[in-house]
Amino acid sequence: MKHLTSEDIIALEPRFRARFINSLSGFKSANLVGTQDAKGITNLSMISSAFHIGADPALMGMIIRPDGVPRDTLDNIKQTGVYTINQVSAQIYKQAHQTSARYDVGVSEFEQVGLTAEYINDVAAPFVAQSRLKFSLQVREIIPLAINNTILVIGEISHVLFVEQALKADGYLDIESLETVAVSGLNGYHTTKRLSRLSYAKPDQDLSQLSVDGD
Repeated sequence: MKHLTSEDIIALEPRFRARFINSLSGFKSANLVGTQDAKGITNLSMISSAFHIGADPALMGMIIRPDGVPRDTLDNIKQTGVYTINQVSAQIYKQAHQTSARYDVGVSEFEQVGLTAEYINDVAAPFVAQSRLKFSLQVREIIPLAINNTILVIGEISHVLFVEQALKADGYLDIESLETVAVSGLNGYHTTKRLSRLSYAKPDQDLSQLSVDGD
């Protein structure tokens, strides 16, 4: 097997190193973050860093890169305290990827890539109408990480919208049925094939395979 040391990694060409290191964590979730500023100008950005923090309360985290350059997403979240996370499906992954282009401040990625902003109730942030699983969040903490100047944003989920048939009786969401895609590296997109669901792991007890419904 190829063996790289930390010294080897530091010596890699920067863009090569970014692609390589981003590939090491394997498949990641593909999500679009919807925000708007205090004037109502919408913004949409692609992230692969959303992660579960807890279910009670329902918390999600995401990492935003250093804000030494304009970061409309982070600015809008700070202004309004609310944002949406919208899972990317196979039908919209190209539009989702295009949102990572550096459009000018004040230009809406929704309009540029052909996705539709939609609103519900009193949520002051746009959802992606084409997304099949999406939720809004209220900011709970914004934490600068000194180690690399990235920003950890923690939000509490306030509303969830999804295709009803994807929800199973035991609470499992079948995101594969929604054709949710995964990201590898910086620009690899994948559909998935479930191997199985497995029974709850206990010492000295064999695992059993469950159906998608949990039976």
